[in-house]
Amino acid sequence: MGRIGTIENRKNKQDAKRAKIFTKLGRYIMVAAREGGGDPMYNPALLSAIEKAKAANMPNDNIDRAIKKGTGESDGAIFSELTYEGYGPGGVAVLVECLTDKQNRTAADVRSYFSKGNGNLGTNGCVSFMFDRKGVLVIDRTETMDEEEVMMQALEAGAEDFIAEEDHFEIYTSIEDFGAVRDTLKADGHEFSMAELRYLPQTTTALTDEDDIKNMQKLIDLLEDSDDVQTVYHNWEQA
Repeated sequence: MGRIGTIENRKNKQDAKRAKIFTKLGRYIMVAAREGGGDPMYNPALLSAIEKAKAANMPNDNIDRAIKKGTGESDGAIFSELTYEGYGPGGVAVLVECLTDKQNRTAADVRSYFSKGNGNLGTNGCVSFMFDRKGVLVIDRTETMDEEEVMMQALEAGAEDFIAEEDHFEIYTSIEDFGAVRDTLKADGHEFSMAELRYLPQTTTALTDEDDIKNMQKLIDLLEDSDDVQTVYHNWEQA
């Protein structure tokens, strides 16, 4: 099974959660535009943010507004990037990336979520060493695609790993090579359902106790339901 599991299907969540997803993506675009400028040709972070938004079917008007807010062309809150680390039930390692305009509120909320999920918020560095930062590209399969050809294109472009799943291909790169691999495969005519930098666990932790499983899922749900939380990474080995 691919290393990213079901998270690559987040774009297919029900419509009821779409507005919340767009809110998170808008913040992501704003911060990228603020830090590197509003032209994606010269701002790889913004290009990745836009591609992520388009993969989630975010309207172009929403994307344009977020860019303008980030570059100061229209009024917008100033968001800060924060990362929290901690442990879920059974010692599962959890990394939480946030974008927030109120750090104290976010810190209190995240601490509360860990507590409600029977976990513990830790200090910076307590679990991050258990993850590798990698570029992840996902290409949805079509009937006309030749698996070996796509694999060779990815590896020749500089990818570190290639995993073929039933309905998609997962391509992994170093942080440094991510942009070059993405651009080369795009020039080869490929489109991505995911194109971003992610934390991948080096090892996984299995949970067998039913209460631990319920609490771990509760922790993930609480974190992902927060507007301030952008991405949740963990090393829980889910069946």
